[in-house]
Amino acid sequence: MLAQLADVHFGYPGTELFESLSFQVNPGQRIGLVGPNGAGKSTLLRLLAGDLAPDRGQVVRARGKDVAYLHQSQEFHGQGTLWDTLLLPFAHLLKLREEIASLHDQIAALSHDEADSERGQALLRRYGDLEHEYAHHDGYTLEVRAKALSHELGFADSDLHRPVATLSGGERGRVELAKVLLALPDLLLLDEPTNHLDVDAVEHLEERLMGWDATRAFVIVSHDRYFLQAVCNEIVDVEDGDVVRYPGSYEKYLVARQQRHEQLNAAWQRQQDEIARTEDFIRRNLAGQKTNQAKSRRKMLDKVDRLARHRDAWAEAGEIGLRFAVSDHRGAKEAIRTEHLQLGFGSDPPLLRDFSTTLYRGERVGIIGPNGAGKTTLLKALIGRGPLRSGQVFVGPEVRIGYFDQKLSDLADEHSLIDEIRSIRGDWNEDKTRSYLGRFRFTGEDGFKKVRGLSGGERNRLQLAKLMLRPTNLLVMDEPTNHLDIPARETLEEALCAFDGTLLVVSHDRYFLDRVVTKLLHIDPQTASIDIHIGNYSDWKRRLADDKRAVAEAAEAARAAQARAAQAKAAQKPAAVKPVVPDDASDKTKRMAEYEAKKDRERQRDRKVRRLGQVEVEIATLEARLKELRERLSAEHGGDWQQLHKLVDEEHTADRKLQALLGEWEQLSSELG
Repeated sequence: MLAQLADVHFGYPGTELFESLSFQVNPGQRIGLVGPNGAGKSTLLRLLAGDLAPDRGQVVRARGKDVAYLHQSQEFHGQGTLWDTLLLPFAHLLKLREEIASLHDQIAALSHDEADSERGQALLRRYGDLEHEYAHHDGYTLEVRAKALSHELGFADSDLHRPVATLSGGERGRVELAKVLLALPDLLLLDEPTNHLDVDAVEHLEERLMGWDATRAFVIVSHDRYFLQAVCNEIVDVEDGDVVRYPGSYEKYLVARQQRHEQLNAAWQRQQDEIARTEDFIRRNLAGQKTNQAKSRRKMLDKVDRLARHRDAWAEAGEIGLRFAVSDHRGAKEAIRTEHLQLGFGSDPPLLRDFSTTLYRGERVGIIGPNGAGKTTLLKALIGRGPLRSGQVFVGPEVRIGYFDQKLSDLADEHSLIDEIRSIRGDWNEDKTRSYLGRFRFTGEDGFKKVRGLSGGERNRLQLAKLMLRPTNLLVMDEPTNHLDIPARETLEEALCAFDGTLLVVSHDRYFLDRVVTKLLHIDPQTASIDIHIGNYSDWKRRLADDKRAVAEAAEAARAAQARAAQAKAAQKPAAVKPVVPDDASDKTKRMAEYEAKKDRERQRDRKVRRLGQVEVEIATLEARLKELRERLSAEHGGDWQQLHKLVDEEHTADRKLQALLGEWEQLSSELG
């Protein structure tokens, strides 16, 4: 057991979230925590992390086990450069490293007699203890791990020297994620870790979590269904103040949840039918010959533990009245056409160069690419909301554009929800407007709330409600699933699939892209070009995998052909190489000189080849020996300080020799090509 909630009660003023909640996380579990917004997922993580204390009940965490928690939105903790900030949580390890180096120098300076003295023994004891602690916390690989992870999360080497003050909000979120992953905790708690990550970074995160140590566990809150499917072996549904556990993947959970809800509804209906039959019997026989039976059944009925009708919170959360109707005209056949489009800012290199394409009526196109590649810039340029460096964009006649801005800039903070709807439908009275808002889960007095007080998900739903009121035949959407929970995303997907117009959308949600798009524009920032793919996201990934496999097979075939050519050439007499000989030398003398020069070159090359093989064997042997030495240094030393002293010297000698051999290997490899 790593962490446990036992009979926990917790709530906020006016809202009781959990009653008698029990939940446990064990080593090896990879848990996806799901549920509609407001169900209490983030609160549950905070209880596990110790950020919140329960009103009643107990929260128990295993002694000696580390817990790392990534908040969904949190204060950024960083100073100096990005590299300094990544290493900030490991100040203790860096201090250990400095002390270990200092102790090594002191021990190396001791004479044989001094090593056996009380001071020498104390130095050795301290050295052994620090080496053990340093190795236990993977100090030897800290910088390598930090650099690799920074690359996975989308940072270049040049970014590592940037002051953290220059980082954007999204970049700071990625830094906080890197810090908790580098800590390698026994229990990892992640609240929406894929926020601010592009698809490439999410896929790197998936690979890292799929390889997470089996002695450790993680609990993840996420609305990214593709991500949950990839990394989780159990889904926990937060439902009506309790949790329901579903072993297996996210796709298996979808089937099991549906079956469970059907069983609960069927059980309730059976009981209702039985109660109705019993009450009918009582009414018909209470004053008749079977009055005693009727009275007996009435007593039994009074004692029945009546089931509550099952409430499907997921279905309720997905009850959003989304329906995008096409305007009275479907628009031109060519909805948008570009000619030699080039995009960029100032004197910076272009984000996109010489792009020509046509978006036809009825197409469903997704734009994807890394963060900073220019997806939003392209989207705005295509609908006339952004500047062009050069080229032209043509919007077809009668094309009516509905635009969803990921920044939700169409909403005025000082307006009420009713004001926002009536800014489009000024002919609606208050009652009709409130009724319309109810279709988007804004009920009661919600219509009088100010926009500035809404959550991200509520603002998103309000923007969608406004978008529906505008006649459109081309929907242009920039990250429309941001802030939406899974039920709302599913409803949006269904509405877009039913939309009989043209769709152009930017999204990082791979599940969403699979469901709604049939064509992809992938922006490659390295070449400032666009790769056009027919199909959805999964089709595109399969194509990339096939292309990569084909390239690998072609490269392997080329290597095999080169090897066969080299063997054939070796079987033939080598061509003569003309050496430098006097002009008046005889033909025989020239041939002898050429032969001797060639043999000398061959002997030198043979020596280098033999030496390269020897170096590789020595490197492998030294690496194995260093691994063994470091394992022995990190193990309990049992008070044998003299032996520990020898191990320390041998470890440093072997390390220096290894570095020299690696340098020699690089030199020989370069000379031999």
